[in-house]
Amino acid sequence: MSRLRPVTLACASMILASVSSPALSNSHVAAAPENRIDSQRHDAPELSAYGEHKVGVRTLEMANPGQIDILAIDPAAEKPSEWPRYDRPLTVEVWYPADSAAEGATELKAYLRDGKTEVTLTGRATRDAAPAAGAQAFPLVIISHGYPGNRFLLSHLAENLASKGYVVASIDHTDSTYRTRAAFGSTLVNRPLDQAFVLGEIARLAGDETSFLSGLADADTTAIIGYSMGAYGAVISAGGGVTETAVGHSWGGPHGTLGVHLSGSDSHNALPDPRVKTIVAFAPWGYAQSFWDAETLKGVKIPVLFVAGSVDDVSGYETGVRAIWQGASNVERALLTYDNANHNAGAPMPAPAEADTIDDDLGFNLAEHYNDAVWDSVRMNNIAQHFVTAWLGLHLKGDETMAAFLDLAPNANDGVWSREEDGTSKPDHSHWAGFQNRTAKGLRYEVLKAGE
Repeated sequence: MSRLRPVTLACASMILASVSSPALSNSHVAAAPENRIDSQRHDAPELSAYGEHKVGVRTLEMANPGQIDILAIDPAAEKPSEWPRYDRPLTVEVWYPADSAAEGATELKAYLRDGKTEVTLTGRATRDAAPAAGAQAFPLVIISHGYPGNRFLLSHLAENLASKGYVVASIDHTDSTYRTRAAFGSTLVNRPLDQAFVLGEIARLAGDETSFLSGLADADTTAIIGYSMGAYGAVISAGGGVTETAVGHSWGGPHGTLGVHLSGSDSHNALPDPRVKTIVAFAPWGYAQSFWDAETLKGVKIPVLFVAGSVDDVSGYETGVRAIWQGASNVERALLTYDNANHNAGAPMPAPAEADTIDDDLGFNLAEHYNDAVWDSVRMNNIAQHFVTAWLGLHLKGDETMAAFLDLAPNANDGVWSREEDGTSKPDHSHWAGFQNRTAKGLRYEVLKAGE
């Protein structure tokens, strides 16, 4: 059966200025918005600041051979005797530490949630810059977007981490981007498989003398950062196999194809890669839909930083993200909560200016896909950059100085600012480390140890 694909819509033209009368015919055309992904607010916590490295960015095209073609399976027909297969294409954006002399264009082209409108994003990464030369490779971070999303949705975090000495590979998940969105079963089955494949490919390229990644990426020291469905995939990649209920969902992987990730199965037992040392899971989807339970989550074997909004109405909070955090009882794990934030807590980049429009086909303002009703996006991003920097610094680089930024009063509102005139802390100082006075509000950071 041939693989069916949604029709790709042409990029919508953007009208920059209009002339309402002859008197305005010589008016200047309005400048296109910058849509910056590198913004740092005045109240940004300490570790959100960009690091010492200049940043480069390149696009890689990959293909994972022989994968099950979920879109070619008819859920209403009998189970085929053999799964249809194809070489699964994946576009990957790679941010990396660049040569100190790197200069050039720092713009990225990305599509909005409508899958039609292409916009320009501006950051600090130079396209195709020469990589930083050095005797030691940089740890690898794999980023996995939501459904739908694209490889630029967490670009603020990708670029920020690259400046601090990481190679960051962000995946466009086929059948799950704004322009290729298709059957949800493909996302359910393929997320962890895409993550595993990209890890292997980056490792291969790091050993290829003809690749810019040669000697640059240390794939033996890897983290996966996922948002929503990307975080769902990361939890599976970390060892949290799914339940039999999940495999049997009629709207899930057709004919039990999700069984490849069934907890306790040979296929899932073989999936977790020892090169992955930790994951960061923003708003992981699935617990409220019975994809895990307390028993299957015991399979998670590496430390996890969970990030969530307390009113997440997509993944759920008490019966969603928080339940996953509690259930992964065999590892140390932390939960950063943005009180009163929804599903977009900390992960998506700020909404591009062009997103502030109601799409007739989708029926909502595109900015809603990126924004939160309560929290400022840049503020949330800065906080996420701070905590992810501390978490990866500790768990990937072994930097023990990062532990102080993770040893916090569980409720930031309870922290007390108490310092001497010379800036040293008094015995009762309990304000969150790295946050300026009066800026650690509306947040919680809770830790559970293995066995708790």
